[in-house]
Amino acid sequence: MSEISRQALIQLLDQELQSGLIKDYCPNGLQVEGKSQIKKIVAGVTASQALLDAAVAAGADAIMVHHGYFWKNEDYAITGIKKRRLQSLLKHDISLIAYHLPLDVHPLLGNNAQLALKLGLTSWQAVPGVSPSGVLMRGTLANPMTSQQIADRLHLELNRLPLLHAVLDKAVTELAWCTGGGQSYIDQAYAAGAELFISGEVSEQTIHSSRELGIDFIAAGHHATERYGIKALAEFVQQQTGVLCEFIDIDNPA
Repeated sequence: MSEISRQALIQLLDQELQSGLIKDYCPNGLQVEGKSQIKKIVAGVTASQALLDAAVAAGADAIMVHHGYFWKNEDYAITGIKKRRLQSLLKHDISLIAYHLPLDVHPLLGNNAQLALKLGLTSWQAVPGVSPSGVLMRGTLANPMTSQQIADRLHLELNRLPLLHAVLDKAVTELAWCTGGGQSYIDQAYAAGAELFISGEVSEQTIHSSRELGIDFIAAGHHATERYGIKALAEFVQQQTGVLCEFIDIDNPA
C-alpha cells in the first residue's frame, strides 16, 4: 500500500492549486494536523460531522474537503459543533485539508471546470475583470439549447432537480456560471454576454436581476455543483501518489 508524508501531500496540493496566490475567506491547505504519514484519504464536499464519522469508519488518515473550518468572521470559541468536530479529528489523529477558492478556479480540477464538463462544453474561459480569475466562467454551446434542456441535463448529471427561471423565448448559446454560492455574479454574467447564468444557489434579488436584465437563470444546488471538484482532486492525488483516496458524498439538498 502506498503512503505519503503529510508535508509532501500538502506541498503537492499547494503547488497544483496555486493556493498561495489566491486571497480567500479561510485558510487553504492543512487546517488540522494529524498523522505524519498518510495511507488513506477520504474526500468530501464539507467537513461535516457526518463526513468525519464516515472517514473514521473508513480508516482515513486524512480528510480532504472544499468547505473546511475557520472562516472569516466566525466565532473563535471552540464550543458546540466546532468542539465535537475538532474532537473527532484530534481523537483519531486525522488531518483536515481544505481548499476553497483555489479548488473553485482550477482550470481542470476546479468546480467550475468540472461543471463545464457536465454541461458538455469542450472549451471555456474566465470572465475577465472578475477576481480571482476563474471564479466566473463563460462558454459557448456548439449547438444552441433551450434553458429547459440545459436544466434537464443538469438534473440528469447532478442528480438534483434545478430551479429554472427562464425569461428568453429562444434557445441559448452563450453561458456563464459560478458554482456554489455564486448567484451575485449574475450582473457580471450578463455584462459578459451570457444569455443563461448558472450557479448553485439563488437569492431573492437574483430573480429580479434575471427579469430586468433579460437573462435566464438556473440554480442547480450548492452541494450538487461543488461535488465534482473535490472528487477530481482526490482522483488526481491517487494518480500522482498511489495513495488510496475514497470520495464520500454526504447528501445535502441545498
